[in-house]
Parts: sequence; structure tokens; C-alpha cells
Amino acid sequence: MIVLDSVGIGAMPDAAAYGDAGSNTLKAVSKSRYFSMPNMRKLGLFNIEGVEIGEKEREPTGAFARMKEMSCGKDTTIGHWEIAGLISKKPLPTYPNGFPAELIRLFEQKTKRNVLCNRPYSGTKVIEDYGTRHMRTGDLIVYTSADSVFQIAAHEDIVPVEKLYEYCEIAREILTGEHGVGRVIARPFIGNDGNFVRTSHRHDFSLQPPGTTMLDQLAGAGYAVLSVGKIVDIFAGRGITGFVRTAGNEEGIDKTISFMKKDFSGLVFTNLVDYDMLYGHRNDVDGYAKALTRFDSRLPELLGAMQKEDILMITADHGCDPSTPSTDHSREYTPLLLYGKPVTAGKNFGTRDGFCDIAATVLDYFGLKPECAGTPLTL
Repeated sequence: MIVLDSVGIGAMPDAAAYGDAGSNTLKAVSKSRYFSMPNMRKLGLFNIEGVEIGEKEREPTGAFARMKEMSCGKDTTIGHWEIAGLISKKPLPTYPNGFPAELIRLFEQKTKRNVLCNRPYSGTKVIEDYGTRHMRTGDLIVYTSADSVFQIAAHEDIVPVEKLYEYCEIAREILTGEHGVGRVIARPFIGNDGNFVRTSHRHDFSLQPPGTTMLDQLAGAGYAVLSVGKIVDIFAGRGITGFVRTAGNEEGIDKTISFMKKDFSGLVFTNLVDYDMLYGHRNDVDGYAKALTRFDSRLPELLGAMQKEDILMITADHGCDPSTPSTDHSREYTPLLLYGKPVTAGKNFGTRDGFCDIAATVLDYFGLKPECAGTPLTL
């Protein structure tokens, strides 16, 4: 299972309530001259209900569906939880005006460091604006976004990465209950005044999933659950039997293929984050298009690594339309493509009520009765 992080395919009916009316990540990116996805088209991407780009494939080699999010939210954590079978009826807390003073005071007391910023900010802009002061004082840069996140940025020469992780653990312990944000994120950076850059040592400290997921069920039944990228962090390590973290999409694809070549029975669960982190949030349409084109060019390698009983699922967790004024996630439908010998080629599953149908389908394929939400697809 590969999650193309933020590759939405059109605004959901309630998108306006989230400030996302008219958002369509895939359509926006398809307008770039760098966009080319012939292999995904062959699987059936352009045949999905509501997809308004490209020419439909006459004889798709895969099955396909449009997935409607049932949870209240549009962030990574809630999207992945729903893919794994958990529907979130309440959105995770967000802080458009920064975190309450009492929370910040408690965090300062426990870390013995003062806090800078404490408001929504771009991750690259915040180190540009506060990086020099942070290096002079040692104060931690704390900021948030439209998502349910508590982010801590620190220069690796001022706060070693492992110490930054300790501070994130402290924040994670504080941020529970009504202030239980989806993720506490370590955002280390390097460089000098006016030339700060974030490093690949980002680490997410997630809220524990509030119920049983497909990962819990698979692992509990003795199957392997192998995480590639930030999946292990999104699920706070629960239900994961093996994992590798990655520095970007290329390594994520490489590690996925490496796992596919091993002899095991279970699930490889991959998140490819560059679309969201590097391009969606930075409103970089051409960069997003190049990244999707690169994935498409490597799809034959993924298909070639499949065994006769394997099923490949490609989906997304939300949108992040890089063509809108917003740099935040967007409330969109997501694609689902399925491929493999057990899958009926060309089957159109229409629009599904819930990403959770993915979890139910996975569990059903392994002969397990879902203990989470969702209805299995009849492959």
C-alpha cells in the first residue's frame, strides 16, 4: 500500500466549510508542462469518477475508486487513521492563534528553555525569521499550522537532534486530552543567518490511535506489518512489526521494492511525503508535477517486483492544492488504484464512503473479520 501524500483528486461536497472550495490537487498539477503519468493512466487513474484530466484508458489494467473521507478533518493523522479503519467524528484541535499561555509556560518549565514565535507559520519562513535569535538565545522555536501540530524547530548546533527529540517527548506528554494534537514534530535545521535549511532529521511524535486499526489486527494475527517512511510515526509505532524511515520519495520507493523482494506474508505500508512537504505546502506546481512524473516512471519497477499473490494499492490521505493561495491541506476526495492477479482489471468501484474501505479490503484479503470501520471491496 502506497500513500501518495496529499494527492487529492477534487474538492469534497463540504470543502467550503474547510476553506477549500474548488481545490483539486491532481487537476492543478496536471496543468504543468512537467506532468506525465502514462503508467498511472494505464492502471485507471484518469477513469476514476470525477477525475477531469487526461484521456480515459479503454482497458485499464487495474481497478479503481474515488474515496470520500468520512472523518472530520483534512490532515495526515486523521487521513491515515481512516485508511487504517478509524473514523474520527471530532477534528483534532488546532490553534490559529497559537497555543494557550499555560501550555507554553508548562513546556518552558519542563524543558528549561524559553519559547519563540508560538503562532501559525510556514516551516521555512519561521526559521528565516527566528533562526538567528534562536541561535543567540537558545530559545526553542514553537509554531503550528492549520493542521493539528505542535512543531519545534531548533538548530542542530544549538540543540542536538536527540535533545530536540527529548523536548518533543515532553510536549507529547503535555499535549493530551482537549489539547491532544495529532502530532508533535521535531524540525531540526542547519545553516547560518539568512541561509537556514531544514534537515532530514524530522521526527513525528503522534497521538496513539483511539481504536483498533487494521495494523493492530494484522500484527495480532501474526502477519508482518512493514512501515516505509513516516507510517511508523503516524501510528505511534502501534501494530508495526518492522520499519525504515526515509529521506524522501526516491528512498521510499527503493525501500518499498526492497521489502517486496523479501519472503513474508503481510503488509508493506508506505508514505511518500515529498508531494505534500516539499511541493504542496510551498505552492510549487511544477515541483509537484515533476515528483508525480518521477513516481510514474518508477511504477513499472514496483509492478515488476510483485509476486502472484500480491496486491498493490495506491491512494492518498488528503489534498494540498499547490495552485491556491493557501499553503495548507485541502479537503478532497482521494484516488484508490488496485493492481495484481487477484484484482479484476477495469473494475470501477465508483465513490466509496470512507477511506476505511481500504482497511476492510486488506483484512478481508487476509481472511480476517474487520474490527474497525469499512466495507470490503469485492476484488
